[in-house]
Amino acid sequence: MVAANKTSILVLDDETIVLKRLRPALEKAGYEVEVFSRSSEASERITQKDFEIVITDLKMPGLDGMQFLTMVKERSPTTEVIVITGFATMETAKESFQKGAFDFLAKPFKLGEIQEIVKKAEAKVLKNRMQ
Repeated sequence: MVAANKTSILVLDDETIVLKRLRPALEKAGYEVEVFSRSSEASERITQKDFEIVITDLKMPGLDGMQFLTMVKERSPTTEVIVITGFATMETAKESFQKGAFDFLAKPFKLGEIQEIVKKAEAKVLKNRMQ
């Protein structure tokens, strides 16, 4: 049984190596994690459940990370979205923040870096939950 107070995270990345690294690291840190390598499946999942934190890649086949970010924020404005990409530019970072991203991280990143950002996003989520 999953504790109701566990922060839920959805991770979307078409590179399965990223999912294989992130899921165990985040679960070990005490989060409830669901991973998707297809944007169509992740898009369907966010219509069924509101996640507190979403980590999404930018460049993917089908729906890209910007479109997914927009969808998540429209459905659940309090969800914090962290954008990860191997194609980081000032433009994509700026666009991500304009669309409501919590943070933007260039690949390759260290697990510690993303865990720090997730902790900060979680602190914001918990603060909002208290209000």
